Amino acid sequence: MKRIFLFLLTNIAVMVVLSASMNVLGVGRFLTANGLDLTQLLIFSALVGFTGSIISLLISKWMAKQSTGARVIDPQAPANAREAWLLDTVHQLADRAGIGRPEVAIYDGAPNAFATGAFKNDALVAVSTGLLDSMTEEEVAAVLGHEVAHVANGDMITLTLIQGVVNTFVIFFARIVGYFVDRAVLKNDRGVGAGYYVTVIVCEIVFGILASVIVAWFSRQREYRADAGSASLLGSREPMIRALARLGGVEAGELPKAFKASGISGTRSISAMFASHPPIAARIHALQAAQRI
Repeated sequence: MKRIFLFLLTNIAVMVVLSASMNVLGVGRFLTANGLDLTQLLIFSALVGFTGSIISLLISKWMAKQSTGARVIDPQAPANAREAWLLDTVHQLADRAGIGRPEVAIYDGAPNAFATGAFKNDALVAVSTGLLDSMTEEEVAAVLGHEVAHVANGDMITLTLIQGVVNTFVIFFARIVGYFVDRAVLKNDRGVGAGYYVTVIVCEIVFGILASVIVAWFSRQREYRADAGSASLLGSREPMIRALARLGGVEAGELPKAFKASGISGTRSISAMFASHPPIAARIHALQAAQRI
């Protein structure tokens, strides 16, 4: 809760500074004088920007199970020794991390794994059959530690908040630019014209692309933290280094689009700026360079 409070407080401060800057530059006065209420627009933008992200987070476990076909292991009756080992390993890691024991699931697919869920004490950790078949138990444990670290770090919640904030700014500034173009450039003084709607659509696309760079940057940083978290939970960086090295030699399993950022290994991106995961080599180097685990 402290993390969420500080995050929201920081972004409220950012919005206040932006609002003050627009007023100093005269933009706010121009827009207000021409009938645009910036406060109402900001509230509208925040409601739209956060609603979708929060709903996605709340249904993330259900969506993950449906989209990957993941089968949750019954903690009271695992089907075989491998399932029993998976449950025991995840539960031990969760206990060390100080979080509630998450649901553990297996899904068919190439090597990958992910964690999701709206709450630390009610999360889901899923691993693919391809990963289980291609790694040693120690390497799988390192991957599981990585996913448990994501949960313990509150990464799903923080990423949702960041997505909500950037969505808010995209919606807010796209409409400001659209209104400015419609009134100041096209000289329309009869409500909002076609110029407003066209400009808003174009700006939402452009600003959305720029915003995705911010979200992707945070996603890459959380991967480094989760790698370090796995090393801390296991008491050694070597298992995670070996797991990453093995992942670097195989094609990462394709996850549904909504869960790509949650996987242990991302697919290649057109540009590094838009990649949800750092390169495997960079992650290994970061672990090797860590002063203490």
